Amino acid sequence: MFVWAVLGIIVAMMLITSTVKVVPEYERGVVFRLGRLVGPRGPGLFFLIPGIERMIKVSLRTVTFDVTPQEVMTRDNVPIKVNAVVWFRVMDPSKAIVEVENYRLSTMQIAQTTLRGVLGQMELDEILAERDKINHKLQQIIDEQTDPWGIKVSIVEIKEVELPDTMKRAMARQAEVERDRRAKVINAEGEYQASEKLVAAARRLSEVPIAIQLRYLQTASEIATEKNSTLVFPIPIEMFSFLKQSVEKKAEQT
Repeated sequence: MFVWAVLGIIVAMMLITSTVKVVPEYERGVVFRLGRLVGPRGPGLFFLIPGIERMIKVSLRTVTFDVTPQEVMTRDNVPIKVNAVVWFRVMDPSKAIVEVENYRLSTMQIAQTTLRGVLGQMELDEILAERDKINHKLQQIIDEQTDPWGIKVSIVEIKEVELPDTMKRAMARQAEVERDRRAKVINAEGEYQASEKLVAAARRLSEVPIAIQLRYLQTASEIATEKNSTLVFPIPIEMFSFLKQSVEKKAEQT
C-alpha cells in the first residue's frame, strides 16, 4: 500500500512538472499542440496539456557574438583579415523557431558572408577611413536578411582589420613621404611669405634712401655686440652718388 502511494506521488509530481511551466520575463515559451503552432506564452505561470502540447523556450535578450576573422581580397587586390561583432535579439519568438532551424547559427553565417561581400567591393583606403559607413551598411544588409526570422540586428561593428606586413611597411613609407612633402610645402610657403615681406620692405626703403643708411648703422651696432675683432662695414653705392651730387653743386656755385 505504501509503495502504491509513493508511486502515485511520483506520478502526480511528474504530471505537475510537465503541466505547469514558468517562464521568466526575458524569455517566451513557443507552444506546439500536436505539431501545430499555438504561439508564444509567458512570462509567468501557464499550463500545458501533457502529451499534447510541447514548449520551446526562446530568449529575448540581446545576443552578442564575434564574427570569426574573414580573409577578404579588397577591390584594389589587397589581402586582409577582418573580424566584427554583431548584436541582435529575437523580436518574434514564433518565427525564430518555425522559419529557421537554428537562428543563432544562421545569423552568424549571414554575418560572415555579408562581411566578406561588402568589404570585397571596397578599396583598402575606404575600409580604413569609412568605418562608420561600413558598419551601418553591414547592419542594414544583415537586418534585412534576418527579418523574416523575427531577428533584429541592432549593431554591427568592425573590430579589427589585419594587414599583411608588406602593406604595413608600404603604408609607413607612404606616411613618411607625406610628412616630408608637407614639411617642404610649409617651408616653401614660409619662404614665399618672407620674400613678399622683403619686397615690401625694399620698396619702402627705396622711397627714402637715408633709411638704408640707418639700417646699415643698426646692423653695425648688432654686429659690434658680438665682440668681433674685425668689422666689415659695406658702403652702399648711393653714398657715392650723393657725394657726386654734392661735388657738382659746389662746382656750379663756383
